Parts: sequence; structure tokens; C-alpha cells
Amino acid sequence: MKFTEITVHTTSEASELIADALWNYTNYGVAISDVKDVIALQRDKAMYWDYMDESLLDNGDVLVKAFITLEDTPKTLPLIREDIEILKERGKGFLNFGTLETTGKVVEGDDWLEIWRKHFRPLHIGERIVVCPEWIAYEKKPDEKVVKLDSNMAFGTGEHETTSMCLKLLQEYLTPRSVCIDVGCGSGILGISAIKLGAEFAYLTDIDDIAVKSATHNCKINGVSDKVKVAHSDLLSDAEIKGDIMLANITAEILCRLAPSIPKNLKDGGTLILSGIIESRLQTVKDAFGAQGLTLEKSIKEGEWYALSFRL
Repeated sequence: MKFTEITVHTTSEASELIADALWNYTNYGVAISDVKDVIALQRDKAMYWDYMDESLLDNGDVLVKAFITLEDTPKTLPLIREDIEILKERGKGFLNFGTLETTGKVVEGDDWLEIWRKHFRPLHIGERIVVCPEWIAYEKKPDEKVVKLDSNMAFGTGEHETTSMCLKLLQEYLTPRSVCIDVGCGSGILGISAIKLGAEFAYLTDIDDIAVKSATHNCKINGVSDKVKVAHSDLLSDAEIKGDIMLANITAEILCRLAPSIPKNLKDGGTLILSGIIESRLQTVKDAFGAQGLTLEKSIKEGEWYALSFRL
């Protein structure tokens, strides 16, 4: 199967925002090529080179690549360029987006899968979680919990700030025997992490078929399928299912829309962890959940993104 590899030239600080925009138009993968990752790989001893061009270290150009089917390219590429211009206008004056040159070339499916795989390495998130691609051998330390992910294309690998913050807050609030709910589960990384950390059960929901299949598969390779239910749903329709911890790493607009529905599935005294929120939408999200009787406990920030924890 052939795909169009869309490449956007940007900067490290804007790369995640560009990647998020591209994820709106593909279920087949987004990858960020950043020299900072090369430096990290060298530092972590995950990969070695006999020679590296030192001039690369001074090159601020970051490539964000998305893979789109050939038939969808003619209608999708103009929409991507339009969204990128909107992002640039919103960030004008405080965020450097670089050139934003956007190009496309035709590639074979096997080619982009190899490109996708090259961008992953074991990620240490918080004190205990290590997210590791299934194809990389990793020897864990005694206190670490390893979450394996297949080469799926659903969002949620731990590299993105929003996922990372959710995992850090999860480690802070999770207690033994907790029941966790993840709304918009993507790859299933948050629910799987919850089980690995000692949760009794996890309910995962997503409206995307690929995400549901991805999460189901990742639960299997992590050996947690017996403690996880993955459902194709916008939100839990069963009000009898209640969690000690609920996570929702989506977007501010969707979070606000879901706000009135979420408390019905959260136990009294339970914790709600939200992310996918940019600064301009932060207060709106706080107000939406405050209106549902939830008390804001913590706000953290990584890059351009925020995560919030509330208590019911």
C-alpha cells in the first residue's frame, strides 16, 4: 500500500503542536525527527555512531512527518496547511514555528513503518513507569514497571507531554486496588500503566476503531487483558461503572463537552486527571469541571500543555 509522507519543517518548541495538528488527519502515524532525540539516544547509550556531523547539533530545523493514504492526499493536504496557518497565527509573538515548509512524497507502507519505529526508545516517566517499544529489549530495574507498546499508530506513546503528565499524576494518585477509567484511551498506555502499578481494574474507551484495536492488542502483549475492558464508546454509557481515578487526555473542547457526564462515573472522593489543554483554554476547562462540583487540586505544565487533577 502506498502513502504520502507529509513533511513539515518546524522547531523543537512547536513540533508537538504541529504533530497534534497532523494527527487530526491520519490514523497511520506521525513522527518527529529532532536532533535532540539523537543526542538523547547517544546519552542513553541506546544507539551509537562512528561519526556524526557536528553541524547537525546547531540545526534548529525539526521535521514532523505524517503518513496519509494516496486517495486522501488531495483533500487532506490543503486542510493540513490551513490548520498550520491557524496555529502560526495563534502563536504569533511568543512561539517560533520555523519555516513551516510543507512537502509530500509517495512512500511504500513498509518504508514508513521503519521510519516510525526508528523514532522510539525506552522512556522513563515519573519514578516507576518505563514505556518501551515491543521490539526493543529492555532490562528493567527492580522498582520499574515496563509498559510495552506495539508499532501501532494510535496516539499515546508517552513521548507527548500530555501523556507524560497523565502518567506522572497517575503514579502520584494511584493507590492499591484502585479502579481506573481512561476516556479516549488511544494506545491504552494509561490504563495498562494503572494495572502495572497495582490497580484492580481498568475501563478503557475510545471512539476510534483503530485505537480500540490497538489498546486491546497492547493489553494482550502486556499480560493485563484479564484486568482491562476496552470499549468502543464516546464515554461510559453504564453509570454503574465507577472509578477511583478517571483520566481523559483529549482536547479542551471535548473535555468541556464531556464535563457534565464525567462525575456519574467517578466515585465520591475520586480523582479526575485531565490533559490536552493549552493555556488559552485552561480557565475554560477549570470552570467547566468546577461547575460539576469538582475541586482543582493541582495544575502542571510541560511545553505548551497543561494537565489538571481534580477531586470529587
